[in-house]
Amino acid sequence: MMSLDSITLYLVATMVAALLGAMMVFFGRQENSPALKWWGTAYLLGAASVALWTAAGDRLGPHLYLALNAVGFVACGMVWNAARVFHGRKPNWPGLLVGALAWVAAVTLLAPEASMLRMIIGAGIVSVYAALTASELWTERRKSLQRRWPAFVMPVMHGCVLMLPVLIGSFLRPHDAGFSQSIWVKVFAVELILYAVGTVFVIFMLVSERTVTAHRTAASTDPLTGMLNRRGFSEACGRVIEREAKAGRPVTVMIFDIDHFKSINDRFGHPAGDEMLKLFSTVVVSNLRITDMSGRIGGEEFAALLPCSLEEGVLVAERVREAFETSGVVVDEGPVDTTVSIGVAGGPAGTELEVLLASADTALYQAKRGGRNRVEAAEELPLSLENWRRQSAARISAPQPRPATA
Repeated sequence: MMSLDSITLYLVATMVAALLGAMMVFFGRQENSPALKWWGTAYLLGAASVALWTAAGDRLGPHLYLALNAVGFVACGMVWNAARVFHGRKPNWPGLLVGALAWVAAVTLLAPEASMLRMIIGAGIVSVYAALTASELWTERRKSLQRRWPAFVMPVMHGCVLMLPVLIGSFLRPHDAGFSQSIWVKVFAVELILYAVGTVFVIFMLVSERTVTAHRTAASTDPLTGMLNRRGFSEACGRVIEREAKAGRPVTVMIFDIDHFKSINDRFGHPAGDEMLKLFSTVVVSNLRITDMSGRIGGEEFAALLPCSLEEGVLVAERVREAFETSGVVVDEGPVDTTVSIGVAGGPAGTELEVLLASADTALYQAKRGGRNRVEAAEELPLSLENWRRQSAARISAPQPRPATA
């Protein structure tokens, strides 16, 4: 028993879709999200098309009827393009229109009595767009899609629900004119409501996840250089050290300190100092591998962690020092000295980051005392941070203080 007819169900579905579409357009404008605008506009177009088709029915002329169906297929193409835009890709304009053009061609070229074949073509077009949408989301599985499986599953299920009864009808009852008026029409209407609501839930889940990721990235990134800040560097290095420890491989840490940076700020101004920091960050990133971690840990101090031996780390540090020294910065007042002192420390698999940084800081102190613009490797790795603190206290109380690093 079913008390609601198909027309009522389709009108309810279109009202739900229109409300959700308006909501997505509104939030798309509020959040300046092009993808939400695409999704919302697609919902509004699809709802308007289905509503007019359901309400007017046979009163529509053949040309208007064909146009409304074409708009519905354009809406399906817009959903696919919204997924593309959401992931930073350009809209596929030919693909947006090809479904509507294929439908117009099918209606124009097929005989009027071939209603079953037209229904198969229409369901196939929608299913193809659903598969393309799912494929677009699946290509982003590397970007933490473990918890976003509904974004892939829902379009696939939508396409399957559309195609299954069509395939059954084409094979089992190809000449049954009443197939289009069967219970499947009501099933489609109910499925359309569920799909509309579920898809919007998934869309806002994706947008929310991206917003959280953006905030997390901002919290771990230095805004001036674009490198990791101290917090982000520590978190990233912790993961690398844990990974290398499982493989039994050593790691190396280096600390960079731009020489006489305070005098650069005093002589040429803070904008010139900022440009110097940007230049050095570029030099560091350019001379490290993609698997190496680097970051700005404070002021003119930078750090890097490399999954390699101490000897290899010293070679990389020397390469960075030479590249920065020969960068040839010139301002209106004349050339600017670009030198950096580097301390390098290595340790066996599983050595804590704090211990490596403490040892590298000791080596950096030696590089500063040795005349700057040089690389020094730590001779002995501290067994613990407590030992390093005792060494630091001894240095502070020594007759010759540590030169200023600025």
